[in-house]
Amino acid sequence: MGAMPIVYSALNHPLRVPLAAEIHSRPPMRLEAPEKVTHLAIHGRNEPVAPADKLGLQSALLADFCAHFGVPAPAGNAKYFFHDFGRFRLKWECHTEFAGYTFVSSSHAPLSADSLFAQMPSAELPEVWLLTLKGRLLVATHIVLDRASSTAEDTAPYMRRVFETNAVIGCDASQGAQVWTDFQIHADGFARFVALDAGLKGQQAGRLVQRLLEIETYRVMALLGLPVAHQAAPVLNDIESELASATKAMVAREKNKRSEEEGMQEEQALLQQITQLASRLEQLSVDDSYRFSASQAYFGLVMSRIAEMRERRIEGVPTIEEFMQRRLTPAMNTCAATARRQELLAERIANTNSLLRTRVGIRQERQNSQILASMNRRAAQQLRLQQAVEGLSVVAISYYLVGLVSYVVKGIKAGGLHFDSDIVTGIAVPTLALGVWLGLRRLQHSVGHKDHD
Repeated sequence: MGAMPIVYSALNHPLRVPLAAEIHSRPPMRLEAPEKVTHLAIHGRNEPVAPADKLGLQSALLADFCAHFGVPAPAGNAKYFFHDFGRFRLKWECHTEFAGYTFVSSSHAPLSADSLFAQMPSAELPEVWLLTLKGRLLVATHIVLDRASSTAEDTAPYMRRVFETNAVIGCDASQGAQVWTDFQIHADGFARFVALDAGLKGQQAGRLVQRLLEIETYRVMALLGLPVAHQAAPVLNDIESELASATKAMVAREKNKRSEEEGMQEEQALLQQITQLASRLEQLSVDDSYRFSASQAYFGLVMSRIAEMRERRIEGVPTIEEFMQRRLTPAMNTCAATARRQELLAERIANTNSLLRTRVGIRQERQNSQILASMNRRAAQQLRLQQAVEGLSVVAISYYLVGLVSYVVKGIKAGGLHFDSDIVTGIAVPTLALGVWLGLRRLQHSVGHKDHD
């Protein structure tokens, strides 16, 4: 009995097959010198849309391109597409923030310094489709893959003529290739790379070209955080200035002698001001945090792709890593410093807010203590007044009771009994007064026990 197939069985987790296929979803193109490559990175729209909608927008753009050449487009949820259009080959990849179009065409004509970047695959792209990219084209790069005919040191003067500058950047890469560029946008609107095959094996040429395209694309994506940092700087300056002013005002008001009511009003106004600063900073952090995090992630990808190239220095020519360390790293440090500055400023605002709330709480407790002391004084006054009223009540009640006893004694005496009515009345006065007092005390104790329960 054969083994039960489980590839598509119900035993699998729903994501098992897609996750296993993910690491194979973006293979490098198979390239063999001489080749010419044009790469475009199309950014998502500026208006906020859901990730699924961005994927739909990129897929619609690819579908328009395929429709122009009469080629079936991939499914709407596809993130990778490859097709040979005859005059060129297309590799399309959809990422989180952009989609990459890599067009490749073979070149069999001899390449000279003047014609090295002539007849690139970009000449085959329909103008109508290119116009639809208005405001969305983020990276445009040409790469010429050719065979090396001399050493890197001998090739350097030729590359300076190709790039029309002395600021050429180059290296020996992948233990069998030379890479040359200047990281500038030329008159045709494209950045330029030259990769010379000096003994690459297998698919090394495709991997090398892919690394160069990723370095250029991720470099630009990483730099998207720099304008955000520049825009955030004046806002952070204003917030810091207002926070410093509020802190000084808080210290100054602590030294000045103010009434409790005035001090409470001023501190409430300060607390509202600091709360508004916290809201502004939180909104700024929400708007910028993703861009700064993405910039750091893209920067990490750039440096990892450079490390994968295993660069070796060409005498008198800076390497790509040196260029990035000198030009890209400061920009990334600016983004990181701005993000850190936002965090530290948020902590300062939180500390100031906590301190001011503590002061307001202490002032409120002081006011509550004064209110309680006033209530205690009023309760003591009420107690003394109550005691005075109780004394008067004993006298009044006793007076009325003695009057009633006097009438009773007089009636009994008129009935024929002979006794001294004045003596009886005199004895009744302290007796009744004591009885009334004891009765009131007992009533107070009874009410007090009920309140306690």
